[in-house]
Amino acid sequence: MDKFKVIIVEDVQLELKGTENILKSDIPEAEVIGTAQDESEYYKLIKQQVPDLVLLDLGLGGSTTIGVELCRYTKENYPKVKVLIFTGEILNEKLWIDVLDAGCDGIILKTGELLTRHDVQSVMEGKQLVFNEPILKKIVERFKDIVSNQQSHQEAIVDYEIDEYDERFLRHLALGYTKDMITTLRGMPFGVKSLEKRQNDLVQKLFPNGNGGMNVNATRLVVRAIELRIIDVDNLEPDEV
Repeated sequence: MDKFKVIIVEDVQLELKGTENILKSDIPEAEVIGTAQDESEYYKLIKQQVPDLVLLDLGLGGSTTIGVELCRYTKENYPKVKVLIFTGEILNEKLWIDVLDAGCDGIILKTGELLTRHDVQSVMEGKQLVFNEPILKKIVERFKDIVSNQQSHQEAIVDYEIDEYDERFLRHLALGYTKDMITTLRGMPFGVKSLEKRQNDLVQKLFPNGNGGMNVNATRLVVRAIELRIIDVDNLEPDEV
């Protein structure tokens, strides 16, 4: 690995020293040209000398948004600079998404294996989306959940003989649409009476053994469709009118 220049952005002195020690002992090619505890110090540093890499903590001065803004500023104004997040924000997954959207080159959580030579080398060699093991485990878990849910959805569509119009009907009921409103959707060739019949047919499909002697209204039907993964509550989007 060639020599490169680094700015470390970290507001906790003990963690700053720890990061500097990691670089000094494991990554001697890294030359720390400055450290910053807040955004004003960082802006001043990077204007004086542009680094090759910024090691950026996200939680600065009690704020979680400053780190995201520093990443976005860096990528917009110094696009060749690599930004590797090195953060203790191990539970704030929304923050990870925000900083990825801001253009960071990777996220290393301050837990488990911490910062390694391999991670830094991967970033400096141009690899995108470099993560350490703790965040990779979370990503894999979410990926498995998504694939499993998609598979359950496809199986439910087949098992309960749900067609495109059934899915659209149920999805818009879940969004609070009335039957009158649903008839106005583009490509929905049914009137209110036809939708009422479709709803009754869906009740028969989704409650083949009845509902414990109780009537099934639209709300209960939607809840059942969600339980069976026929509609995805996390991806409810209305169709065009």
